[in-house]
This record gives sequence, C-alpha cells and structure tokens, in this order.
Amino acid sequence: MNIFRAEVVSTARLTAGMIRIVLGGEGVADFLSTGVGDEYLRVFLPAPGEREPVLPFATEKSWDYPEGVTPSPMRTYTVRAVDPAAGTLTIDFVVHEGGVAATWAQHATVGDVVGLNSPCGLYSPPEGLEWQLLLADATGLPAVGRLVEQAPAGVRTRVIVEVPDETHHQGLSRPGVDVVWVYGGNGYSQSRLDEILRTVDLPDGVGYVWFAGEAKVMRTVRTHLRHERGLPGTAYKVIGYWTDKVEEWTERWDAVDAETKQWLMRLWDDEGRAVEEIEDEYFATLETLGL
Repeated sequence: MNIFRAEVVSTARLTAGMIRIVLGGEGVADFLSTGVGDEYLRVFLPAPGEREPVLPFATEKSWDYPEGVTPSPMRTYTVRAVDPAAGTLTIDFVVHEGGVAATWAQHATVGDVVGLNSPCGLYSPPEGLEWQLLLADATGLPAVGRLVEQAPAGVRTRVIVEVPDETHHQGLSRPGVDVVWVYGGNGYSQSRLDEILRTVDLPDGVGYVWFAGEAKVMRTVRTHLRHERGLPGTAYKVIGYWTDKVEEWTERWDAVDAETKQWLMRLWDDEGRAVEEIEDEYFATLETLGL
C-alpha cells in the first residue's frame, strides 16, 4: 500500500452530472496502475475551506493517521484513465447536491491537492472470453468507459447504462460494441437495471456479466445471475457503488447489536467456504435486518 499526493492539473464538465479531474504532480510519479478497467482507489479530500488534506501514512495493507490527528474525508472512486507518459491519472466525479466529494469536485481548481492510495481492480473475466455484458448506472460510467476502451478484440461487448436523462450521455462508441441507454434510477426513481437484465438473452460460449450500481439493486442482480441463471462465480462480478437513502440505512445498521455485527464480519474469515456461499448468507442476513 502506498499513499500519493496528487495535484489538480485540469477540470472539465463532461455532462450535466459528471466532472472530469486530471491529477498529476511529483507525488504521483510512482503511481502504478493495475491496468484493470474498473480499478478503484480512495481519494482523501481537503476539509471544507481547505485546498489540501491531511494525508494518512501507509501501512502494509491499509493506512492510518498519527494519534490525535483528525482523518481527512475519504471517498472511493474509479480510475478513468492513466497516462504514464504525462504522469497523470483521471477521475470522473458524479456530481449532485451535497456530498463532500461532489462539492469538492465542483469547486476544484488547478493546484488543489488530494491524497490517493494504491488502486485495486475487480473486473476478472474467465479465460477464453467470447462475450461480455456491462451494466451500470451513472456511478459506473467511468469504469464502463475504460472497460469498453480496453475490450479485447473479437469479444462481443454489450453495454446497458442507466442515467437520469439524455444530458448524461457520454461517448462510448467503438466498433463491435453495442451501447443501450435507458433513463431513470440514480436516486431519482427506481432503477430498472435488474428488470432489464431479466429480459436479456445471454449468448452461448464463454461470457462475463459485470454490474455496478446501487447496493440493493446489486443484490437483486447477483441473486438473478447466481440462483436463477445458475452462473458460476467466475462468470460475473457485481459491485455496489452506492446506497440509496444511505442515512436511513446507516441508522438501521447502527441499531444492530454488536454480537450480530461481529458474526457478520467473521463470516469472511472462513477460508473453507466458497465466497459465493458466504455472500449468500451475508446478504440474506442483511435482508432479515432490513438493511
């Protein structure tokens, strides 16, 4: 794990709901991308009114702050692009009313500073990939864009993106890639991505389904792929990028007793069980808790 000091090189409004920020500077000279299309990292942000955050120090697998130091606000973001020659990396920020990261992105200027940690990727298609289906709401657009750009030649790629309206479109065109835009979800209305997935005929051959969006929709999509379609865990990756009505969710989580929370965390320590089985039990328990 490494911590990097990154300076804003440029900012640009991409769409009604997204701002692109290019980061660079001497502090990212040793930044090493995983090369994975959906790689993500933590962005350590300045406190309101400041131009630079208090950066943590790296530990073997994480980070920490000296005793008595208030941690900087931190959010998780996808790396949209990396340009080793220029010494820069690009992050696209979904912007909306409120939110520490969205507010920072809308007011960021050249020279402002953030902290970054080492990135990690999740996209991991099986060997011999013949087709892939990428589904995402607006929060997943940066990863979708990079995955489309990196799609292997000869692999049939279909993309379904749910955005609030046409003003959120981005250029995702590439030969051999089929892109469908649908409208809704994203906190404005109920997402339809799970319903749309049910209507899709998946091709024969070695394939991969990748989903990124709201956490509860992610669970529904996972249930459909694993238990209704019967796909093995190697044939899909589903990621919850955000939680609708997160304040209410947090209140319910805070009300859960400590013993139950510890039991949920210990589930992941069982190396003798398949990850898919642990996820089944974990998500089923969250449902019973109203989470």
